[in-house]
Amino acid sequence: MANLPLPGNPRYQPKDLVPVFGYDNLAQTLVEVELAALDTLAEVNVINHEDHSLLTEEIRKKLLALTTTEMDKVEREITKHDIRALVRLMQEILPEPLRRWVHVPLTSYDVIDTARAVQFTRAHKQVVRVKLREVIRSLRDQARRNAHQVQIGRTHGQHALPITVGFWFATILNRVLFNAMEMDRYAEGLVGKISGAVGAYNAQVGLGIENVLGAPFENLVLRRLGLSPARISTQILPPEPLAYYLFSALCLSGAFGQLGRDGRHLMRSEIAELTEPFDKGQVGSSTMAHKRNPINFENLEGTYQKSVAEFLKVLMTMISEHQRDLVGSCVSRDFPTLIVNLVSQLDTLLRQKDSVPFLTRLQVSEVACMKSLKMQGDAILAEPLYLALQMYGYTGDAHEVVNHEAMPLVSESCTLVQAVETLTLENPELHEAWHNIPPELHELLRRPENYVGRASEKVEEVCARADVYLITRT
Repeated sequence: MANLPLPGNPRYQPKDLVPVFGYDNLAQTLVEVELAALDTLAEVNVINHEDHSLLTEEIRKKLLALTTTEMDKVEREITKHDIRALVRLMQEILPEPLRRWVHVPLTSYDVIDTARAVQFTRAHKQVVRVKLREVIRSLRDQARRNAHQVQIGRTHGQHALPITVGFWFATILNRVLFNAMEMDRYAEGLVGKISGAVGAYNAQVGLGIENVLGAPFENLVLRRLGLSPARISTQILPPEPLAYYLFSALCLSGAFGQLGRDGRHLMRSEIAELTEPFDKGQVGSSTMAHKRNPINFENLEGTYQKSVAEFLKVLMTMISEHQRDLVGSCVSRDFPTLIVNLVSQLDTLLRQKDSVPFLTRLQVSEVACMKSLKMQGDAILAEPLYLALQMYGYTGDAHEVVNHEAMPLVSESCTLVQAVETLTLENPELHEAWHNIPPELHELLRRPENYVGRASEKVEEVCARADVYLITRT
């Protein structure tokens, strides 16, 4: 039975990543690097054609079927070295004339670091980007659907100015788009190395297999794997290309964490502007049967917190002793956890019921939105009120007037506009400025739901960018 857990918490194991990061499958990519080197040795005529022809498709399949568990066993019992264990296993399968060529002229981290770059590239193209497109599509649809649904904006946990629900969705969508494009950019920048034990191509130059066909041996090997070479390396790859890719993954996870935090607050009993769909048989509490806990939103935020802790490992491996030491080796094996966590968030957002993703099934309550909007009456228009007074003639501090003179007068029987009108009776300059304000602006000051600025326009701007992304990123 295959041993296929992913890195990270065994509770969160996205099945789509198993072919790439499932434990026993890790050996396959290592074998691919070794095979690419063998094929290139034949291409540059170091291995003769007759011997290379012994590497049949059947033998290749057997080699690619080697598992990490088999490597572990040989490492523990014989070699005490992971790649030498793999070499030994490959030699047992290969015809005798080819056995001596396995791992020539490579060092361990030519294989490991290059295989790791291949794995992250595949995970990105085959899993992350595919799921991300669906999330972007659902976020775009929610933003457009709610582009004109007025909602009270909130800053510092307080009611601020009106926005629209679509505008809120668009702010999340914009962050997702930015980080999605950054992930694409850095995924394209992942590199490999076939530069030897200290990175200076010593064996290739010394043994005469460098630039045999007018191209560096390293380039020929990496071309078979779909990678470009690092400009320069030591025994290991420079850490930045992978670190920046993983940082972009962390930032994308943070955007989903923001959606989680906002979503769970909008589901609060006293707000209830957003409803997370409840599946049949689902319960919100082990004892309080009335509850509908925002578990998916909580998981989105919590998973980001996990990934922040995981990214510290990436930062800790940014330095190595001279051309390389073993300190970071065990740490870097955990790097795929960041992608596992990200895909777990994507799976949460895409969890389907009746073929409809969770993110699409989110419901916005117009009633709750209007209730929140009206909670403080026209007091939420203190900004345009004080600005209008100053723009139309009041030379004093209109902010002070609204804040310290008008607001204390506001009550159930007195709106903010009425409070200001009362103050104008005792202040000629304020009275003149008040009457200089154009009628259409006076009307706006009595209609908080209309003070949404360019919220709807910004929604369409962001959604149009999402349209372009969905068309161009396949």
